[in-house]
Amino acid sequence: MPLHVSPAPAPALRSVLTALGSPTAVREARTPSLRAAQGPATPELPLPVHVLDRITPQGLTATRLAGWRFLIRCGDRAVAAAETMLTPDGWAFSHFFEGPYIASTERALQQAEALQQPYQPRLLSVPGLYMLTLWLHGDCVADGADGHPAATDLLVPLAPAPPGILTHRPFRVAELLPVLTHRATPVPLLGSPA
Repeated sequence: MPLHVSPAPAPALRSVLTALGSPTAVREARTPSLRAAQGPATPELPLPVHVLDRITPQGLTATRLAGWRFLIRCGDRAVAAAETMLTPDGWAFSHFFEGPYIASTERALQQAEALQQPYQPRLLSVPGLYMLTLWLHGDCVADGADGHPAATDLLVPLAPAPPGILTHRPFRVAELLPVLTHRATPVPLLGSPA
């Protein structure tokens, strides 16, 4: 089933296109693959990036939209990503980057395309665990900027993931959440008050 990619806010896309058209922005980016890219670079697959700031023993707290991420494609592959952020003046380009999450995101999106059920792709960042997941939201017509992971949504941990968490395996939120809760809950030190 095809994925239902939410359209990014027009100002976010314009800010990325402006940055891609700026020789200074591309040259100063810490992305050798983007600087070395031959041919036109185009932003594709806008994904809303939601952040899960806290996981409590009772479960996950609300997520917040942190930005939109675009994969930057040159030829037949993504060579980098562009991140946008919301400022008091609206959506603005933040930075270009590269690294293992680019290829891992592409791979997870390709795997998601093969699933029987349609999903809306998003990214869910768990900063407390240094973890990023592809969040496959079951409500394909929902606003990509809003929402909370439903128990039946899928989370696909991207590589690299924390030790013991399998990457590129879809987990139901209800299945992965207890693992994340256990990992994110600090263990009291011996001799410290409970």
